[in-house]
Amino acid sequence: MVEEQLKEVIRDIPDFPEPGIVFKDITPLLQHPELVQQAIEEFAQQLEGISFDVIAGIESRGFLFGFLLAQHLKKPFIPIRKQGKLPYTTVSESYKLEYGQATIEMHEDAFPAGTKVLIHDDLLATGGTVVAASKLIEKVGGHVAAYSFVISLDFLQSAGRLTRFSEHIISLVHYP
Repeated sequence: MVEEQLKEVIRDIPDFPEPGIVFKDITPLLQHPELVQQAIEEFAQQLEGISFDVIAGIESRGFLFGFLLAQHLKKPFIPIRKQGKLPYTTVSESYKLEYGQATIEMHEDAFPAGTKVLIHDDLLATGGTVVAASKLIEKVGGHVAAYSFVISLDFLQSAGRLTRFSEHIISLVHYP
């Protein structure tokens, strides 16, 4: 089973980025190309029957699997980046963090109005960034068709924050 194989290589980093947090590090997974390919195929299988036009990946780890999945499915890829990192005219969405505020952006012409978007990130934790990304998609006339995550920290119960945008939430690894 892909979930168990992924859990074997995902590394826990205690007290990162601050005391009390156990960071789930996916970088060891990148050392296993066959497992990465299995993960992409599992995403594709779980997305069957869900209609979407583009994949938007959230900086930075969301780019890794998001772009590979876009290539696998032959879909365009849209980067959602931290403020000030994109070279063209952007739209932005700010959101609160536990320790302040952040802003994400995407190009204003990333896709036409009415586009159905799959939002991808490496991990669903509190959901703040992905909610902001969802609002950003809607701000330019897009519709969130689904979400995909490598990891979901289910004990934080953040999926409920996303269902107002889409009921389709896929995670390959769950930590209850």
